[in-house]
Amino acid sequence: MPESCLADLLGDLAPLSAEERAVLVRLEEREKSFRRGAAILRENDRLTEVFVLRRGTAMSYVLLDDGSRQIMAFHYSGDLLAMSALVYRHSSQSIVALTDCMVSPIERGAMAQVLLDQPRLAALILALTQIERVALTDRLAGVGRTSARSRVAALLLMVRDRLRALDPSIGQTFTLGLTQEEIGDATGLTAVHVNRMLRQLEASELIAREGGRVTLVKEPALIVEANYVNRYDGIDLGWLPPVD
Repeated sequence: MPESCLADLLGDLAPLSAEERAVLVRLEEREKSFRRGAAILRENDRLTEVFVLRRGTAMSYVLLDDGSRQIMAFHYSGDLLAMSALVYRHSSQSIVALTDCMVSPIERGAMAQVLLDQPRLAALILALTQIERVALTDRLAGVGRTSARSRVAALLLMVRDRLRALDPSIGQTFTLGLTQEEIGDATGLTAVHVNRMLRQLEASELIAREGGRVTLVKEPALIVEANYVNRYDGIDLGWLPPVD
């Protein structure tokens, strides 16, 4: 059967039937490529589609009145992008490719039909959006209430956990794939401050860096430092009806 990145992501949450997988494969039949740095969607664009990120890494952000950028989320293979298209006429945020990306655009009418015809898939998509909402709430709470060092540590753990979900062979060492400016825009810090916090984490022997790769040397201590919870763990979807 052809592949569906969204099916792979939802299938990690709960088993999918052959019919459900086939429905998701059909949703991802169209593909569109974006080069690194290209805008997949711009803030205030008319919204007519949602997207499945099939390959690459992207970020969503908003521009503030003073011209600064607040990164809301980093996106990886299988993620649903621009789900606000089901609610709003115009985009509330911009989505930009951090690497060369491939997405599958889905007309919102087609997505609405799937949600009507496949209530179990609709419940899984709802669960996925709630996981993302709680993870975002954690990070925004961190920006407001935790130290700069804790925020950077939490972001490192989050990126590693998202990458590990796609590639279980990833252990304590991973390619970060983010600039210090991007880390700063996600954590409310300047790039200079991010650099200082990374050096502090290294000096404390919590992490090690070489090139663009990061090693979580003392992961349990880093988790405590970051007050971090992996929101993709501890999920209870036992209330879902079984697969037909």
